[in-house]
Amino acid sequence: MTIGLVAIDSTVLATAIPTIVDELGDFSLFPWLFSIYLLTQAVTVPVYSKLSDMVGRKPIILLGIGIFLVGSVLCGLAWSMPALIVARAIQGIGAGAVQPTAVTIVGDIYTVAERARVQGYISAVWGIAAVVGPTLGGVFAQFGFWRGIFFINVPLGLFAAWLLVRHLRETVPRKQHKVDIAGAMLLMSTMSLLILGLLEGGHAWAWMSWQSIGCFGGGLALLISFVAVERRAAEPVFPLWVFSRRLLRQTVLISLGMGAILMGLTSYVPTYLEGSLGVAPIVAGLALAALTLGWPISAAWAGHLYLRFGFRFTILIGLAVAIVGAAVLVAFASTPSVWITGAACFIIGLGMGFMGASTIVSAQSSVGWSERGVATGANMFARSVGSAVGVAIFGAIANAIFGSTATQPGADDIIAGSTAVFAGVLVVAIVTAAAGLGMPKTTVPGSEPVEDLRP
Repeated sequence: MTIGLVAIDSTVLATAIPTIVDELGDFSLFPWLFSIYLLTQAVTVPVYSKLSDMVGRKPIILLGIGIFLVGSVLCGLAWSMPALIVARAIQGIGAGAVQPTAVTIVGDIYTVAERARVQGYISAVWGIAAVVGPTLGGVFAQFGFWRGIFFINVPLGLFAAWLLVRHLRETVPRKQHKVDIAGAMLLMSTMSLLILGLLEGGHAWAWMSWQSIGCFGGGLALLISFVAVERRAAEPVFPLWVFSRRLLRQTVLISLGMGAILMGLTSYVPTYLEGSLGVAPIVAGLALAALTLGWPISAAWAGHLYLRFGFRFTILIGLAVAIVGAAVLVAFASTPSVWITGAACFIIGLGMGFMGASTIVSAQSSVGWSERGVATGANMFARSVGSAVGVAIFGAIANAIFGSTATQPGADDIIAGSTAVFAGVLVVAIVTAAAGLGMPKTTVPGSEPVEDLRP
């Protein structure tokens, strides 16, 4: 239920944008509805993940749901585009707690053998949201009540919170903690500047503008300060041991690549099909939805593979499948076809399912309860950063081709630009495979419970 809350909200808004702009105006600001949500969600994930290791998962996920619902109500009451953007930022702050904590709870209460199956369920929720979300947004927009797409979160969120209060029981060791406030503030400020620079560079402002230089220069200076503070902190908010442990380091790198691949596909597959073939947005959306249909299928089967052959083998299988899918996309990009594009997305989704389930489960299985939140959060944070990096890289590739044309590029230009982006996705998949090859060959724990927390 909590994953569904975030998943639906991530997909429901796009189809209602024209209606929202008609009522609130400020067309030039609407991209911030997505950017600010991604930004606030990403920068808060590591903080919530560390807090869940300190005080328990239950209070953090309930806090996240509460903040998310407050943001949803404010979105529904927004009187202007800037007000809606601020409310979306609050939603993102709540979402930063909900998804990683839910996935961490899965690592706490299920065995290693069971986790891949449950990851498949979670992936299926995203698959359903990819179809239901845009449809629901379109229905609300059609009837002129776009605010309903935010108000509907309230009963869903309250029901999810009630289920957690009623059914999730945890025993958290009680001890005095020293909250790393300085580290948390520095981390959020650092990542806010860097991700903002990546999201808006080349779009809202030029890469070599004072805004970009300020974001990246300031972010780098704060990053150096953050590392210095974390080295001295008693309980660092983002422990540097994440990067010193080979398995965790490699899973973080793989998650980074996964985020970039996802962004390349979700951003350009619909544009490619609509611009080259003139298909309706819903048809292009369904072709992309094939990605989220393949993901839960392979995620559910990943457990059988890694229990028998290990995490490294399963991740490499997923990478190989994703590379094949990306290669098919590139090979046929010059002759657009909804069916071939959908099939390629489905194949990539299969690969991502093997990778996603295995990276999360291997990271969670390599640590105890007191470190599991950080390990899970590091992977999900890396995926968010990878998405932001993907926006920058693929946006620069596409704009290099689109930028030389008129404001509205023609079909040939869209095909050329999209082909270049898909080639970039293939390159990212190959580079990510190098990180997969660096995974250590570890023994997968048995199917017995290995957690310190049971319901």
